This record gives sequence, structure tokens and C-alpha cells, in this order.
Amino acid sequence: MANLYTIDFFYDLVYIMFIVGLVVFVSLYFVDAGYGKMRSDKWGPTMSNKAGWFLMEVPVFLVVFYLYMKSIPLYGGLTQKVPYWLFFLFFEFHYFQRSFIFPLLLKGNGQMPFAIMILSVVWNLINGYIQGFWLFHLAPQYYPDLYTTAWVTSPQFIIGTIIFFTGWCINMHSDYIIRHLRKPGDTNHYLPKQGLYKYVTSANYLGEITEWLGFAILTWSVAGLLFFWFSCCNLVPRSNAIYKKYAEEFPDEFDPKKLKRIIPFIY
Repeated sequence: MANLYTIDFFYDLVYIMFIVGLVVFVSLYFVDAGYGKMRSDKWGPTMSNKAGWFLMEVPVFLVVFYLYMKSIPLYGGLTQKVPYWLFFLFFEFHYFQRSFIFPLLLKGNGQMPFAIMILSVVWNLINGYIQGFWLFHLAPQYYPDLYTTAWVTSPQFIIGTIIFFTGWCINMHSDYIIRHLRKPGDTNHYLPKQGLYKYVTSANYLGEITEWLGFAILTWSVAGLLFFWFSCCNLVPRSNAIYKKYAEEFPDEFDPKKLKRIIPFIY
């Protein structure tokens, strides 16, 4: 059985997941991921949307928390220094919201396929391991001079942090717009037109991939790059499916010359 706590296993897994991401990217242009707006009965039994979001997001929060806490006695308090603490705080800040707050904000009694929840749990466990093991175990053990206190004044950290929180704000604002498209009791569907939805049909996804681009830059790591890559491989083709669905559902309101899928003015 592979030892999960070796650098060789880590890099083997990272390379495999880069390839898996490519497979996901191609596949999602032919098969719609059956949750949210694209939910389909062909994905099998369903469960509560709120419970599904909690169950699939909380594993990554817990795995990174565990790996950070486990690192503290191993490296003489190195991972309690400012850069490591900020990496931990930024990552858990996002996933605390996604795990414990976002599900409570969901309206209605929407359903999520059980299969989608399980697949997401698997990815989040793997991603939690990759992010946490790199940041709090491999980096301090093999590259102890990389994330010194001076790292927080580096161009990578400053630029990455700005991009990360810009993405977070876009994501939160876009989710807010989607949640408030309907008034209480209204069951109609609407084309979102506020915020960055003036330019793309998946502004929330734009926010998320922007976040993880920022995280990849501020950590300057292959782990962060993988997360950004996988986010793009999942969300870019999904944004294409949503774009087509909106175009069919709102032919009179949809302006294909103005609206793009996920990157304003480009795609």
C-alpha cells in the first residue's frame, strides 16, 4: 500500500490529477454534470441540495485543518509563522463559507444527485490532501527557506492575495444575485443581468476560478496550480452548458454578441 506521507506519492498523485482534469474537461463538453441548473434524473437517486453541499464541501475543510494541526509539532512551529498561517486562513475561510454557510443560504427544496455528491467528496478529499500536504508538510520539510516571513511581501503573495479576494467577492456577489432572482413564492426562471452577469452567464464560476488562480499565485506551488487547473476543467465546460441552456430558455432576452460564458469579452 502506498505511503500517503511521501514526496513521491504526492507528485505521482498530482500528475495523475492533472490528467484526470483533462479527461473531465473533455467529458463535460459531452455530458452535463447533473446538479444545479443542469440537474437530470439520469444521474440516479437524489438528496437534499443543502445536505449534499455540506457533505461534499466539508471534507476538504477538515482534511486541511487536520494536516495543518498535525504539522505544528513536527516542524518546530515553522508552520505557525505568518505565511503558513495565512495560507491556512485563506483556504479555510473559503471552505468554511462553502461548507457551513452556503448550504444554509440555499432557497427552496432543490435536489442533488447522490452520485454527484460522492464524486465531489472524492475530489475534495484528494484536493485537501494535496493542498494541505504540500503547504504544511512538504514545503517546511524540503523547502524550509521558501515560505519565510518575507514571503508576505513578495510580488507573488501580494498579487495572488489581491486576485484571490477579488475572486471571492465576485463569487459571493454572483451567488447573492442568483439567490435573489425570485421573490418569495415565485417559481419562474429568470436570466440574471446584474453584476458581472451583464457580461457572462456564469459569473459565479468566474469568481471561483479567479480565486484559485490567486491561490496558485500566492502559494507559487504545483498544488495551487493543480487546483486552478481542475477548477477550470470542471467549470469552463459547465459554463458552456449553462450558456446554451440560457440561450434556449430566454431567446428574447439573450444577446450572444454581448454575453459570454465565463470570461468577459472572450469566452
